[in-house]
Amino acid sequence: MNPDIQQSWDQIILIVSAYGLNVVAAIVILIVGWIAAGWTASLVIRGLTRADVDLTLRGFLASLARYAVLAFTIIAVLSKFGVETTSFAAVIGALGLAIGFALQGTLGHVAAGVMLLLFRPFKVGDFIETGAATGTVDRITLVITEMHTADNVQLIVPNGALWASTIKNYSHHPTRRADFLIGIGYGDDIDRALAALTAVIAADPRAHTDPEPTVVVGALGPSSVDLIVRVWCAAGDYWSLKYDLTRAFKEKLDREGIEIPFPQRTVHLVEQAAD
Repeated sequence: MNPDIQQSWDQIILIVSAYGLNVVAAIVILIVGWIAAGWTASLVIRGLTRADVDLTLRGFLASLARYAVLAFTIIAVLSKFGVETTSFAAVIGALGLAIGFALQGTLGHVAAGVMLLLFRPFKVGDFIETGAATGTVDRITLVITEMHTADNVQLIVPNGALWASTIKNYSHHPTRRADFLIGIGYGDDIDRALAALTAVIAADPRAHTDPEPTVVVGALGPSSVDLIVRVWCAAGDYWSLKYDLTRAFKEKLDREGIEIPFPQRTVHLVEQAAD
């Protein structure tokens, strides 16, 4: 055999003998790592599904777990070829830190989105009020929440602004209480006025009887006796009941001859004697 060919063949055999097992091991690690990544993602999704976690958050956490397993797999493969994985991991960590500083605002919204999807202080379809916006929730993502106002104006609110503020969810409970403050004249019959308001409430089927409506004297104002009326109803009936009862109270008191006074002020003029 030609000496040059023999030398080349010997070099190939040397390389294969030196790295062959490492190549086979690397291939096995890649296959096992790929399968483990998919299995881990499926396991995360099943666990979060049983915990009734939001679908968007399920997908995000499952992808995060999958890529974490793949990252460890790549590091293990590189170590088989003599690559210093400690320095490699340090480079990845430094890169991640740099990206984190560059995207700290966006990552903050993502973190807030994860908290919103995990704790679910509101859901799609709820009417909420926060320091950032007021409206009905249309869509919740990891970065922003889409809403629309009562006059159908679209709102795009960063999740960080929502999570950092107090959230009032008007749709969370199935019932709500409508409050009214009604003033009557000091010369009017209080019992008659209370009975008239109670009759109006009893005639409306949307008003709940449990808890019972509250119709009481709340305060003695500067120009009126203030009556407090509180009526419980289904959350979906709140605004229609409030508007209808406000009108019905006024009409009923008018028919009963009970005055709803407006603020008045009496001014006394004192004439000074001429010098």
